[in-house]
Amino acid sequence: MPPKTMTLTRPLVLVGMMGAGKTAIGGAVARILDVPFIDSDEELVRAADRSIAEIFERDGEAFFRARETEVIARLLEGEPAVLSTGGGAFLSDTNRALIAEKGVAIWLKADLQLLWSRVRHKTTRPLLQTDNPLATLTEIFNARTPIYEQAAMFVEAQPEYSIEDMAQKVIETLNTANLLKETNT
Repeated sequence: MPPKTMTLTRPLVLVGMMGAGKTAIGGAVARILDVPFIDSDEELVRAADRSIAEIFERDGEAFFRARETEVIARLLEGEPAVLSTGGGAFLSDTNRALIAEKGVAIWLKADLQLLWSRVRHKTTRPLLQTDNPLATLTEIFNARTPIYEQAAMFVEAQPEYSIEDMAQKVIETLNTANLLKETNT
């Protein structure tokens, strides 16, 4: 009898703050489950043929958010995959409704200290290009946490967890919620 593997029954959407590990953990989960990994920000950049910073600068945040919703809606229509979203994507009522209808959201929950340790030396976080990036991160964290709490499930990061540890925690959470099915390989 062929070995059994676990696979997704619907798209998995990872949500959370910058530095929570959505891209790294999402890639690891996708590899383990042998499903595609898609980064919604990368898809948006590819579709627009310009960087997110360029989209914001040229067309504004409202335009960016509308395109982000279009990309997420399209990606949720495809085969079950692991989808990493930008930190602000889940703030949209429309995006939360789309994700709840077509997929399942898991919040990668990390405390402020852990997030700060991961993002403080990065220059690739436009929202943190302020005079006081820790205060900015704290403000964003406090504003977004109540919205991230609306995700169907969460996995809490710990400083000692590796990417693989977090990926296994996500898979355990999916399995407990009966969102994985066994298939013969």
